[in-house]
Amino acid sequence: MAKHQDIPTGCAMGGLLETLTKPWTMHILWSLRQHGEMRFGALRRSIDGISSRMLTERLRGLETCNFVYRKYKPTIPPEVSYGPTEKLKEIEKILDQLHDLAIKWDNQKSTAVAEKKTA
Repeated sequence: MAKHQDIPTGCAMGGLLETLTKPWTMHILWSLRQHGEMRFGALRRSIDGISSRMLTERLRGLETCNFVYRKYKPTIPPEVSYGPTEKLKEIEKILDQLHDLAIKWDNQKSTAVAEKKTA
């Protein structure tokens, strides 16, 4: 399987979508939206199924795009935390709207399944 490459799209929306639609990216953004600054291990545990390697890769990309910041403390062991930047806070409303839709659609699906069982 070919690795994903960042290819300039020539369109601002294309670039944003390219960043946000990478696997696990929205999970990371949602977790940071919900919990605020988190240490790496806590962030990994909050996202069921993500590997440390994938989380590291996605966080580096999100840091490069200024969606998250990285805070490093040279303790033993080192303490690394990640948190939302102002740029991420600008899309919180959109994330909240997606969350509301997810709940609505999940409730509709549950209602449809219940209706099929009683029919």
